[in-house]
Amino acid sequence: MNRENFAPLPQARLAGLHCEVAQTDKSHRVSADSPAIEVMTDLTRVPAATIAADTSLEEANRSMMLRGVRMLLVTDPRRLVVGLISVADLLGERPVRVASERGVQLADLDVGSVMTPLESIEAVELDEVMRAEVGHVLATMRRSGRQHALVLERQEGGRGLIRGVFSASQIARQLGEPQPMHTEIARSFAEIGAAIAA
Repeated sequence: MNRENFAPLPQARLAGLHCEVAQTDKSHRVSADSPAIEVMTDLTRVPAATIAADTSLEEANRSMMLRGVRMLLVTDPRRLVVGLISVADLLGERPVRVASERGVQLADLDVGSVMTPLESIEAVELDEVMRAEVGHVLATMRRSGRQHALVLERQEGGRGLIRGVFSASQIARQLGEPQPMHTEIARSFAEIGAAIAA
């Protein structure tokens, strides 16, 4: 795509206008019984936030902040998923424990040393998501105690594709509820659950 082929759009001046922020159309707001697919980040439409296992924890934290995400998929050079790392993994007790066990400084640890490995991750099948509602997704995430859930699309030959991601904070936004300001997972899920029950 040659970007020079596009002419810029005309722009209007805002000076002298009384501008308000548009309100979300409540008839399109997501609710607990909305289709689950409406709150899934589809990785065929939105590029996945990935990181290499040999990246430093400091760089992983910076990458999350720059991208505005709280979880990264950890991939190898062939783009195969080997694990995931979340804000809770970075800022929790795991890095301190691993550094102590290995007798190294926190700055010496990389993503691979504190990530949740692929073997320990469960995902929701895309076929299940297509039949589910938002409330089912929240119940699944509450049970796992995580802020994110991956969606798996099975491929031929025993291969799998991480097709999507559910995020508790994104679901809260789509429900029109305030974002939790804390990282206490159980409490934030309780708040989301109370919000959709109201």
